[in-house]
Amino acid sequence: MREREQADELNFLPVPPRDCSVPIGCIGSGFIMSDCHLVSYRQQGLNPVAIASRNPEHARAVAARHALRPVVDVRDLLRDSSIPVIDIAVPPDIQPDIIRAALEQPHIRGILAQKPLAVDYRQARELVEACEQAGVVLAVNQNMRYDQSVRACQHLLTSGRLGDPVFATIEMRAIPHWAPWQRRLHWLTLRIMSIHHLDTFRYWFGTPERVFASLRTDPRTARDFPHDDGICSYILEYASGLRACGWDDVWAGPAREGAAADLGIRWRVEGTSGLALGTIGWPEYPQRSPSTLDYSLCADGPTWQRPRWKEVWFPDAFAGPMCELLQALEEGKQPHLNGRDNLETMALVDACYQSAREHRAIPLAEILNAP
Repeated sequence: MREREQADELNFLPVPPRDCSVPIGCIGSGFIMSDCHLVSYRQQGLNPVAIASRNPEHARAVAARHALRPVVDVRDLLRDSSIPVIDIAVPPDIQPDIIRAALEQPHIRGILAQKPLAVDYRQARELVEACEQAGVVLAVNQNMRYDQSVRACQHLLTSGRLGDPVFATIEMRAIPHWAPWQRRLHWLTLRIMSIHHLDTFRYWFGTPERVFASLRTDPRTARDFPHDDGICSYILEYASGLRACGWDDVWAGPAREGAAADLGIRWRVEGTSGLALGTIGWPEYPQRSPSTLDYSLCADGPTWQRPRWKEVWFPDAFAGPMCELLQALEEGKQPHLNGRDNLETMALVDACYQSAREHRAIPLAEILNAP
């Protein structure tokens, strides 16, 4: 009981909107929509009402599973004036055209877009500006911010209990399931997995001054399609002196080739007044493996606090971004995960690619201020 009370004190749960009955139209019928978005929305009491995708058969199957109205054509769903909020979960090279089509409909007030928002920072900026000009609230589904341990750590930071952050790391050893569309884009890790970790560092600490990245191919996936960003390492440099480092290893050793597996995601934040350690339970999906947080504060002496919870990143955290969007529409403000803010995460990803190509640290201003 005490562990749950400690978890509740860390403000880790999303806040639902006052009105959960707002109709939500869903576009896309893959795993993320069917097994994450819609499951978490139902758990939270939200109101998805219709679904459409490029594959009508998939859409009908997902509609039957989640009690939605199937719509054969995406544009027909967008034209439905009873649906003011659109939830998009499609590949990033398809998403921009859907957002632009949504902006043609005057009844659409809010859009939750999948990450990455677009294929690069420049295209993402065009979409954000188009939404702003149309008066449509855009949120981006950087849902790792709603993982329980990530959110609880942010509360420790903003409350000052860890003091000034000094050094932070996220280490991922996992073998994800890669989506078919990644083959045509030749992307592997940076825009799919690392984008979560880069955004988490921004959530915790703000946007860094510069980043240095080093990449290599994943030898397992390289047999299936060419890519540059298999195993990714990066260092974020902050003006305060803080350094944040990520190691994203989707090879994780020859676990699929006969050796034993050692998989997991671990993070660590060291501050002048405390230390926080965490794990992300996602690599064990579909088993429900809650993320964890252990922290020790100078004010408490050499002891550990170990709050625990039953919620998990996949799928529970996926309700957070939609709750944010619906709250923002209720209150006439921007969600924290707004499109303008997400541009700095997109710029950070692009800077990592550029750094690896040019073998130098890239100031974020170099990307953000590009014409």
